[in-house]
Amino acid sequence: MLRAVAVRRASDAAVEGQEPPAGRAVLQHDERHLRRRLIELVDGRKVMVDLPETVVLDAGDSLVLQDGSTIAIAAAYEPLYEVFARDPVHLLELAWHIGNRHLAAAIEPTRILILRDHVIQAMLEGLGARVKEIVAQFNPVRGAYSGHGEHSHGHASHDHAGHGDHGHDHAHGHSHD
Repeated sequence: MLRAVAVRRASDAAVEGQEPPAGRAVLQHDERHLRRRLIELVDGRKVMVDLPETVVLDAGDSLVLQDGSTIAIAAAYEPLYEVFARDPVHLLELAWHIGNRHLAAAIEPTRILILRDHVIQAMLEGLGARVKEIVAQFNPVRGAYSGHGEHSHGHASHDHAGHGDHGHDHAHGHSHD
């Protein structure tokens, strides 16, 4: 079985004479947050990812196998909402509400992309946003903890009642490794 032991970032300078990737994995945004896990390549082969610490892979990054060859990482297409605002300040306000709910979001100059959730859609429309369903690659902004080991928020008692003003008094479980 193939074993990935390191990450090569897309932002790193291309190595001259570098071999083409030995394979390709298409992963959803949450599948790209990993340390030790089995993933499947598009050709059906399996790769055991065994990294020294948790990483968040971006589309275009590569996993480096034990033999030095690489596996290209691509973002999967996911069902999303495309969120539009009246103006730039309104877009910032919408981003604040999305962030206050700890939602993964791709923030762009004229729109925000989030995973579909009918409760969040109703909240955003109630705040004056225009929300459109799309299917696209999802590359959310990475959180403050994404480069420092795993950090997760468990929402043990997440009540969506009165979602127009959701508040933030539900229970949190935090873990760091």
